[in-house]
Amino acid sequence: MKETKELNIPLGPVLEKWETLVESSGASGERMVLQMGPQHPATHGVLRLELETDGEIVTKIVPYIGYLHRCFEKVAENITWNQVVPYTDRMDYLASMNMSLGYALTVEKLMGIEVNERVQALRVITCEINRIASHCVFLATYGLDIGAWTPLLYLFQEREHIIDLLEELSGSRLLFNYIRPGGLAHDVPDGWLKKVREFCDFMDPKIPELNELLSYNKIFIERTANVGVMTPEVALTYGITGPNLRACGVDYDLRRDIPYSGYEKYDFEPQLGKGEQGQAGDSWDRYIVRVREMQESLKIIRQAIDSLPDGDISEKIPKNFNKMPVGDAYMTTEAPRGEVGFYIVSDGTKTPYRVKARSGAYCSVSVIPAIGTGLLIADVVAIVASVDIVLGEVDR
Repeated sequence: MKETKELNIPLGPVLEKWETLVESSGASGERMVLQMGPQHPATHGVLRLELETDGEIVTKIVPYIGYLHRCFEKVAENITWNQVVPYTDRMDYLASMNMSLGYALTVEKLMGIEVNERVQALRVITCEINRIASHCVFLATYGLDIGAWTPLLYLFQEREHIIDLLEELSGSRLLFNYIRPGGLAHDVPDGWLKKVREFCDFMDPKIPELNELLSYNKIFIERTANVGVMTPEVALTYGITGPNLRACGVDYDLRRDIPYSGYEKYDFEPQLGKGEQGQAGDSWDRYIVRVREMQESLKIIRQAIDSLPDGDISEKIPKNFNKMPVGDAYMTTEAPRGEVGFYIVSDGTKTPYRVKARSGAYCSVSVIPAIGTGLLIADVVAIVASVDIVLGEVDR
């Protein structure tokens, strides 16, 4: 059994498959270096993967990032505490509600304030709606990468209902700037919660339809089952979190285990990979976990609407941030692509002294060589899609 030099983690089945394929294909043993990206559509953004290949077999993968670097952390040192919020939205632009929530919670922790239950519930509703929209993009583009065009049209149509709801709420369709330190930009419009409930009723039957269309499609299963198997040991070594970690069978979800924003009040079950179509932690498991997470998000949204109390959504928002306490704070939340953490340092002025962001997608990029080496080039495409990265969050 072969072992990686860096991690001492057994990866025997991956490399044994490579050796078997080399022998059966009659490959010459000569290496060719291919550049996959940064313009390749299957890299889901401006990611460059340098592939060393022997025929169709990938013998080495080196990821290169930085093509979307926007100096978020440095910019945050030169703007006010509240002005940072739009920049957090631009990290994971497919789940910007979740990005701004993590930052807002960290600032609130530093200031020693706690928002009321109405603000907490509305934050949960908006973040879970945004989680579903984010997963719709993941599922749609995953199918497209494998060669299925119809799911893209199908899922973007469902996502459009969510985007319309969030546009009505915030005025924006992608970067919402709605969750602020101390509260929310404004309360929900009249009738908005009724529309959210109607969306939940509309979305419920769509998930079984998706399973018939793509999840249990024979070709899709053959392309994803037993491909890019990530063991719990590999996942924990690389700092993998979120759906990618749960797909390995690791039962860990921040919303339940270290709850915030009142998540402890809601009844939901973190979804785990079980190796139903292949090995636990393969690309199919990473896909199906997100499908089932959408159902859990619908459950959370309904519960939050049913228990939504009255309250002032801006009572804790400071009139100015000129008197911030000196100190530091760290807070991490369960975003659609894994844990997103913010570490902030205050020197008591109106601007942060330091803002450091921890990205779940960054770790997902780093694990690609560990689970993709020894497979076919087409398998690497399936693996990159399955770990669900957004380069705005990776590069920051």
